[in-house]
Amino acid sequence: MTLKFGTDGVRGAANVELTPELVRALGRAAARVLRGPFVVGRDTRLSGPMLEGALASGLASEGVDVTLLGVVPTPAVARRSAADGVPGAVISASHNPFVDNGIKFFASGGRKLDDDTEDKLELELERVLNDGALSSTTGTVARQADDDRYGEALVRMLDGRTLDGVHVVVDCANGAASRVAPEVLTALGARVDILNAEPDGTNINDGCGSTHPEDLQKTVVERGADAGLALDGDADRVLAVDHRGELVDGDEIIAICALDMRERGRLEDDTVAVTVMANLGFRQAMERNGVRVVETAVGDRYVLEALEEGGWSLGGEQSGHVIFRDLATTGDGLLTGIQLLDVVVRTGKPLVELASVMTRLPQVLRNVRVADRAALDGAEVFWAEVRAVEDELHTTGRVLVRPSGTEPLVRVMVEAPTVDVAEAAAGRLCGALAAALGTPNP
Repeated sequence: MTLKFGTDGVRGAANVELTPELVRALGRAAARVLRGPFVVGRDTRLSGPMLEGALASGLASEGVDVTLLGVVPTPAVARRSAADGVPGAVISASHNPFVDNGIKFFASGGRKLDDDTEDKLELELERVLNDGALSSTTGTVARQADDDRYGEALVRMLDGRTLDGVHVVVDCANGAASRVAPEVLTALGARVDILNAEPDGTNINDGCGSTHPEDLQKTVVERGADAGLALDGDADRVLAVDHRGELVDGDEIIAICALDMRERGRLEDDTVAVTVMANLGFRQAMERNGVRVVETAVGDRYVLEALEEGGWSLGGEQSGHVIFRDLATTGDGLLTGIQLLDVVVRTGKPLVELASVMTRLPQVLRNVRVADRAALDGAEVFWAEVRAVEDELHTTGRVLVRPSGTEPLVRVMVEAPTVDVAEAAAGRLCGALAAALGTPNP
């Protein structure tokens, strides 16, 4: 068995697909490709300590010194990697249930790996698994108590401003930010109510956090709070909730922050970078307000690559991965939540009013199993149907079709003025796609 990198590292069922033996081999490969020393953090999953030990063993067996940071948010590891100029690793499956786990790496400087480096890691992992040759040197493994540098850095980012007067409910997803999120928001002066901050190893993302914000939405209304923040298990993404209990997603958060930054002269070139999944309503709102939108492939690392190449300040994903390039090297849910609440305080406007800058179009996403996704480009009859739907929608909607990188699937997304129109169009396209490419054998 080997591992393949997805859009955010490698993931699998802990101790089944992601075994300690495989993770140890991955650590050895990472030591050879990324060099060292390394900083390593993890989330609150039951399998975290086991895989932490395996990864540290692999790194150290190649002569690399390892500092274990314990349970910390993914962006805290990225920030430490950037500050110390060393590579880092996070043991987390993000928003997945506790039975899964994963490994994601940061290159020296706190940036996620590019495709070429991931390819090198995969090749080196194959070598490790096949030849098993050991290094003659041994690195050290040291555990370092959390020194609060991450939380202190977040507080400093408001340049002395506070969140005084804001009542916020924060859902920590029983994950990596269960301690630091309430502490930082309280230190900034907010009145904080806490949900799901008692991790037991198995309750991470369990009916809570950014993938299950229903309890947060209900609690914000019941307690009369101004806003809610829903983090995921490793706290690199966030969704918000307004005082009515309505969700404010990543597109809306980016829109709010983009216009605020533009007004303050902090939005470089009046440009934002988002993935192809960003809602058409976001694009329309930015166009109305004179902000240029640059599209990237799905994955926050592609957003960061675009930001760095263009020298731009802000970008992210609908899922709540938001990157403030002047403040961080990766998506940071707590940082994003603080920046959003800062706009609320400075403008004196409730979140619902700020979010009204854009209107989300209904979005329908379907996955179609096909016999050969590689034949998609040549499926002329299907693409003719796509063009027909696009002509009917004209400027009121859009169609996005993309093959899965790992499964025999093609993803079809339709945005339209109403849910019924979007559903009907998606149904037409899925039928045409199945007819053109066939379905896989059972």
